[in-house]
Amino acid sequence: MDTSTQSKARLGLEKQEHLVKLAILTTAAILSFATRLFSVLRFESVIHEFDPYFNYRTTRFLTEQGFYNFHNWFDDRAWYPLGRIIGGTIYPGLMVTSAALYRILWLLNFTVDIRNVCVFLAPFFSSLTTLVTYLLTKEIHSTGAGLVAAAMISIVPGYISRSVAGSYDNEGIAIFCMLLTYYLWIKAVKTGTILWSTMSALAYFYMVSSWGGYVFLINLIPLHVLALLLTGRFSHRIYVAYSILYCVGTILSMQISFVGFQPVQSSEHMLALGVFGLCQIFAFIEYVRARLSKEYFETLLKAVLMTVFSAVVIVGIILSITGKVSPWTGRFYSLLDPSYAKNHIPIIASVSEHQPTSWSSFYFDLQILVFLFPAGLYLCFAKLTDANIFIILYGVTSIYFAGVMVRLMLVLAPVMCVISGITVSHLLSKYIKSPVTAPTSTTAAVSSNKDAKKSKKYEQQSGVKKEIAWAFVGLMTFLLITYTFHCTWVTSEAYSSPSIVLSARSMDGSRIIFDDFREAYYWLKMNTPEDARIMSWWDYGYQITAMANRTILVDNNTWNNTHISRVGQAMASSEEKAYEIMRELDVNYVLVIFGGLTGYSSDDINKFLWMVRIGGSTDRGAHIKESDYYAPQSGDFRIDREGSPTLLNCLMYKMCYYRFGQVYTEGGKPPGYDRVRAAEIGNKDFELDVLEEAYTTEHWLVRIYKVKDLRNRGV
Repeated sequence: MDTSTQSKARLGLEKQEHLVKLAILTTAAILSFATRLFSVLRFESVIHEFDPYFNYRTTRFLTEQGFYNFHNWFDDRAWYPLGRIIGGTIYPGLMVTSAALYRILWLLNFTVDIRNVCVFLAPFFSSLTTLVTYLLTKEIHSTGAGLVAAAMISIVPGYISRSVAGSYDNEGIAIFCMLLTYYLWIKAVKTGTILWSTMSALAYFYMVSSWGGYVFLINLIPLHVLALLLTGRFSHRIYVAYSILYCVGTILSMQISFVGFQPVQSSEHMLALGVFGLCQIFAFIEYVRARLSKEYFETLLKAVLMTVFSAVVIVGIILSITGKVSPWTGRFYSLLDPSYAKNHIPIIASVSEHQPTSWSSFYFDLQILVFLFPAGLYLCFAKLTDANIFIILYGVTSIYFAGVMVRLMLVLAPVMCVISGITVSHLLSKYIKSPVTAPTSTTAAVSSNKDAKKSKKYEQQSGVKKEIAWAFVGLMTFLLITYTFHCTWVTSEAYSSPSIVLSARSMDGSRIIFDDFREAYYWLKMNTPEDARIMSWWDYGYQITAMANRTILVDNNTWNNTHISRVGQAMASSEEKAYEIMRELDVNYVLVIFGGLTGYSSDDINKFLWMVRIGGSTDRGAHIKESDYYAPQSGDFRIDREGSPTLLNCLMYKMCYYRFGQVYTEGGKPPGYDRVRAAEIGNKDFELDVLEEAYTTEHWLVRIYKVKDLRNRGV
């Protein structure tokens, strides 16, 4: 066979290989989008959770009023009577992205509603995340590893939890921004060019505009540079890449109003600044070394290092004392010390996403990736490169942070897919070659005898029997199939039901839908004055504002601990004391969530101890002691007759259990049996003095009370 024929055959094989890769990537991207549509198929197109309702409300305002009005918007419906300046207290990347896509679709004559853009934004960006995961893994290891990693991240539950249809939150686009920044950073490190470095800085700016988790990114990249410095791998490429990324990225990030001067003032950003300074010192030393003798250079080096170190220490102390450099935030401290938030900042510890991750959650959200990850780390250590050092640092640090805080499982999932993809690709490429004993007719037609001899020589040296190789490939295929079924099941059962529309299984297996939240918010919108002030726990603030269009006292922004504490004090106090607080806050209606009838465990009674802790964390709530709400005999939290009298007579208890003592919830149980706490309530026959029941939803999930007016004198 002549050379031209062989070349054509080789080009044909390469073309087929590229088509196969493109087909796999396209399938992974489509699968990533499709697996996130369970909630749309099961329910109508609705927004999930709590924060997404605020994001949707602000996005709608942006599309209707324009960016200037959006940036200067003072929201008088939130944090009554304080209000909130929206433009300076949010990361606008999510809203701007949605508004831009909305304008583009309308420009192309796709007349979609902004709500639908918000609902489908996260699945769309999950498809882009699949593609950028392929590019990142390919840059670190190989094309095969990239394809496996892309397929894994397309269905991994740890990422699906925040990217299903309707999950309109910052993380929906932030994970794409993060991986894109990492990919461009690796390209910049490998090439040392200004182009890739600038592109990584732009990707970093997009990340900063989208999510507060950018702090993890701007600490990981400097940590990578520091590791390269300590291992003797620092070069001109690293200097150019990091200097441009830090300078351009920092200047751009400071254009976000919510970020401002934090990159040069807060302690969370000091590692990036310090590493930037080290890079300049190291580059200067290398420059001087080439122009001085060894004796003069060593003398100058000692003098420079001592001077710089002393200056940094003195300036750092002065800036810290004067407050120019702010200390670490409570959330950052809670990452370093998991018990810090519980002991010092209960409002942070009260958020379920901020709790430590259980071991079962790792398997639930990652499945076989938990076992493939250590092997992938070993392969990266076995062949250390600049890119491999980065992915090792990313993997190790993200495992620690994901263990400290459940929410950061989202940061861990992508690197688990990348490193597991490296493991699967390496093992399959090794064992799939072993069973081949002779070239096929097609291979013989396009390969020379010399290539066939090399192939046989490789097979003889592999030392793996055909049966063992086939068994291993079969086992790996089985594991990947179980991973697919596990991810699909978890997505369907755990991450596809919006929190605002609940579902459960009846005794006959049919599905029951609880739509009480939307029912209650619609009642508030239609039956209360437009200027009515609603008091509830902060969890429901965003939903009330977005769906009922009513003024609320506190919401999920949780920026003012004193205001939230005052609401907690009202909930934990007796009716008389609570009435004083409600009059002080000018409250018209009070809303509580109660799950005792349906078995909904995330209700306000189960959250009540956090209200007590937060309520007693300020000076005005010093009289509220958590110990007063525990049963005198057993010392635990009880709602039955043995419960604490303080608990049985507080406002929250009475609002939840008003008229509940006459309700039968289960056969064979007495009236007033709470299905969540599995106990009969201890205080049944009581009347409300300062409140009157305004509305209770069909399944008693939401209860709304109206605050009575002051009594006339002499009555």
